[in-house]
Amino acid sequence: MEHLPIFLAMRGKWAAVIGGGLAAARRAELLLRAGAHVTVFAPSFSDEFTDVAEAFAFERIARWPHKPAELEGVAVCIVATDDSAQDERSHGIAKEAKALVNVATRPELCDFVLPSIVDRSPLVVAISTGGASPILGRMLKARLEATIPASYGRLADFVRDSRAKVNAVLADMTGRRRFWERTLEGPIGEMVLAGDEARAVQALAAEIDHATSGESGERLGEVYLVGAGPGDPDLLTFRALRLMQKADVVLYDRLVDPAIVNLARREAERIYVGKRPKDHPVPQEEISALLVRLAREGKRVLRLKGGDPFVFGRGGEEIEKLAENRIPFQVCPGVTAAIGCSAYSGIPLTHRDHAQACVFVTAHSKHGPVDLDWATVIRPDQTVAVYMGLNHIEELMAAFVAHGASPDLPAAIVDNGTRSNQRVVIGTLADLAAKARAADLRGPTIVIVGTVVRLREKLDWHWRPQGAEGSNEEQA
Repeated sequence: MEHLPIFLAMRGKWAAVIGGGLAAARRAELLLRAGAHVTVFAPSFSDEFTDVAEAFAFERIARWPHKPAELEGVAVCIVATDDSAQDERSHGIAKEAKALVNVATRPELCDFVLPSIVDRSPLVVAISTGGASPILGRMLKARLEATIPASYGRLADFVRDSRAKVNAVLADMTGRRRFWERTLEGPIGEMVLAGDEARAVQALAAEIDHATSGESGERLGEVYLVGAGPGDPDLLTFRALRLMQKADVVLYDRLVDPAIVNLARREAERIYVGKRPKDHPVPQEEISALLVRLAREGKRVLRLKGGDPFVFGRGGEEIEKLAENRIPFQVCPGVTAAIGCSAYSGIPLTHRDHAQACVFVTAHSKHGPVDLDWATVIRPDQTVAVYMGLNHIEELMAAFVAHGASPDLPAAIVDNGTRSNQRVVIGTLADLAAKARAADLRGPTIVIVGTVVRLREKLDWHWRPQGAEGSNEEQA
């Protein structure tokens, strides 16, 4: 280890930055965010310093420092002049003033290095390559940014504000550690991460009482209702990934891509509750009852739903049952199928020249095919996205025409949207059903009806998301 990783307290201390360019501005901002009093020396200052000045107060001296006395009392000096000779002169002056010095791009002149930072204040993660490869440090920072939610700072604040209460009643260090492990990994931690701090404070008080009473009663688990998106794992939200890594049990069905299921915690039990049209091996009522039972066993239960749980995903039915049984739960939205499929097939759902509105409808209800409100569905300058329409594609297309839509109105069906085997069939209301049957589509599918479909030819081949590289078009 070439450098000792420490976090230096700079609040209220004096720091100097020597340089007037972009690199100097970024370093000055970093020091100011840490609470330092900052003086910047440079003959001129870039526009970036104007932006920094709008957020922080600091002193600017329009020249280079000439003698160590000008830096007397400086705790930290950062040199970034973009001039090698000036860097060396400034380094010498700062060292004579007994400051800790960092010279940008000159590791041999540095008393310390500036790491890449993931800032979730008061939680801060610093990544350093010892000056060997700042680019590699930034790459690792980007990965951590994607896995550490911004709300972790809020969680750190919650613990800091609550520590005294816990310490007052739990004297044993081991007991405290186990208490905080259970609290941060459980429903209370999730309440804070979800922004419900008031409820978390109440739950923490109850947990403290429970811990000090010596009771050993069963604790409820929690259910995470998570939208897995239409198929491409890259469309998962950061929050979804975090909840997937916490689960003890995973309930999933055929609409969830196996690559997404594999992102769940490896040790979690997996239960398939697959559904196909007209073939529900696990009825909805049993799935809801299973969620309740598993949570009552104290388990963290992940219910993975294709797309978004609240867009034709029956998520509302499941949380109704959870609420009735007073089971803690949280809902994590997902990219709904219509949004993902339209993007990956090059068909925008709205466009100023084609559609100023878009409606989502389903071809199925609880009791079978839906008789839609056609007066609302068929309107000028509107796109219609139909979920679960493949099994009734002939009747669906005929109904559009029977209720006044032109047989020549463009329509598309996206099969396995956002996945590597995505296929898109383009046609009109008059011929889409025949083309879909000829292509032997198996679903899941989204049907898109409207003049926006004409834009696919122009847009699709100019940009294609990575997950749809295998997509192809079937068109007569």
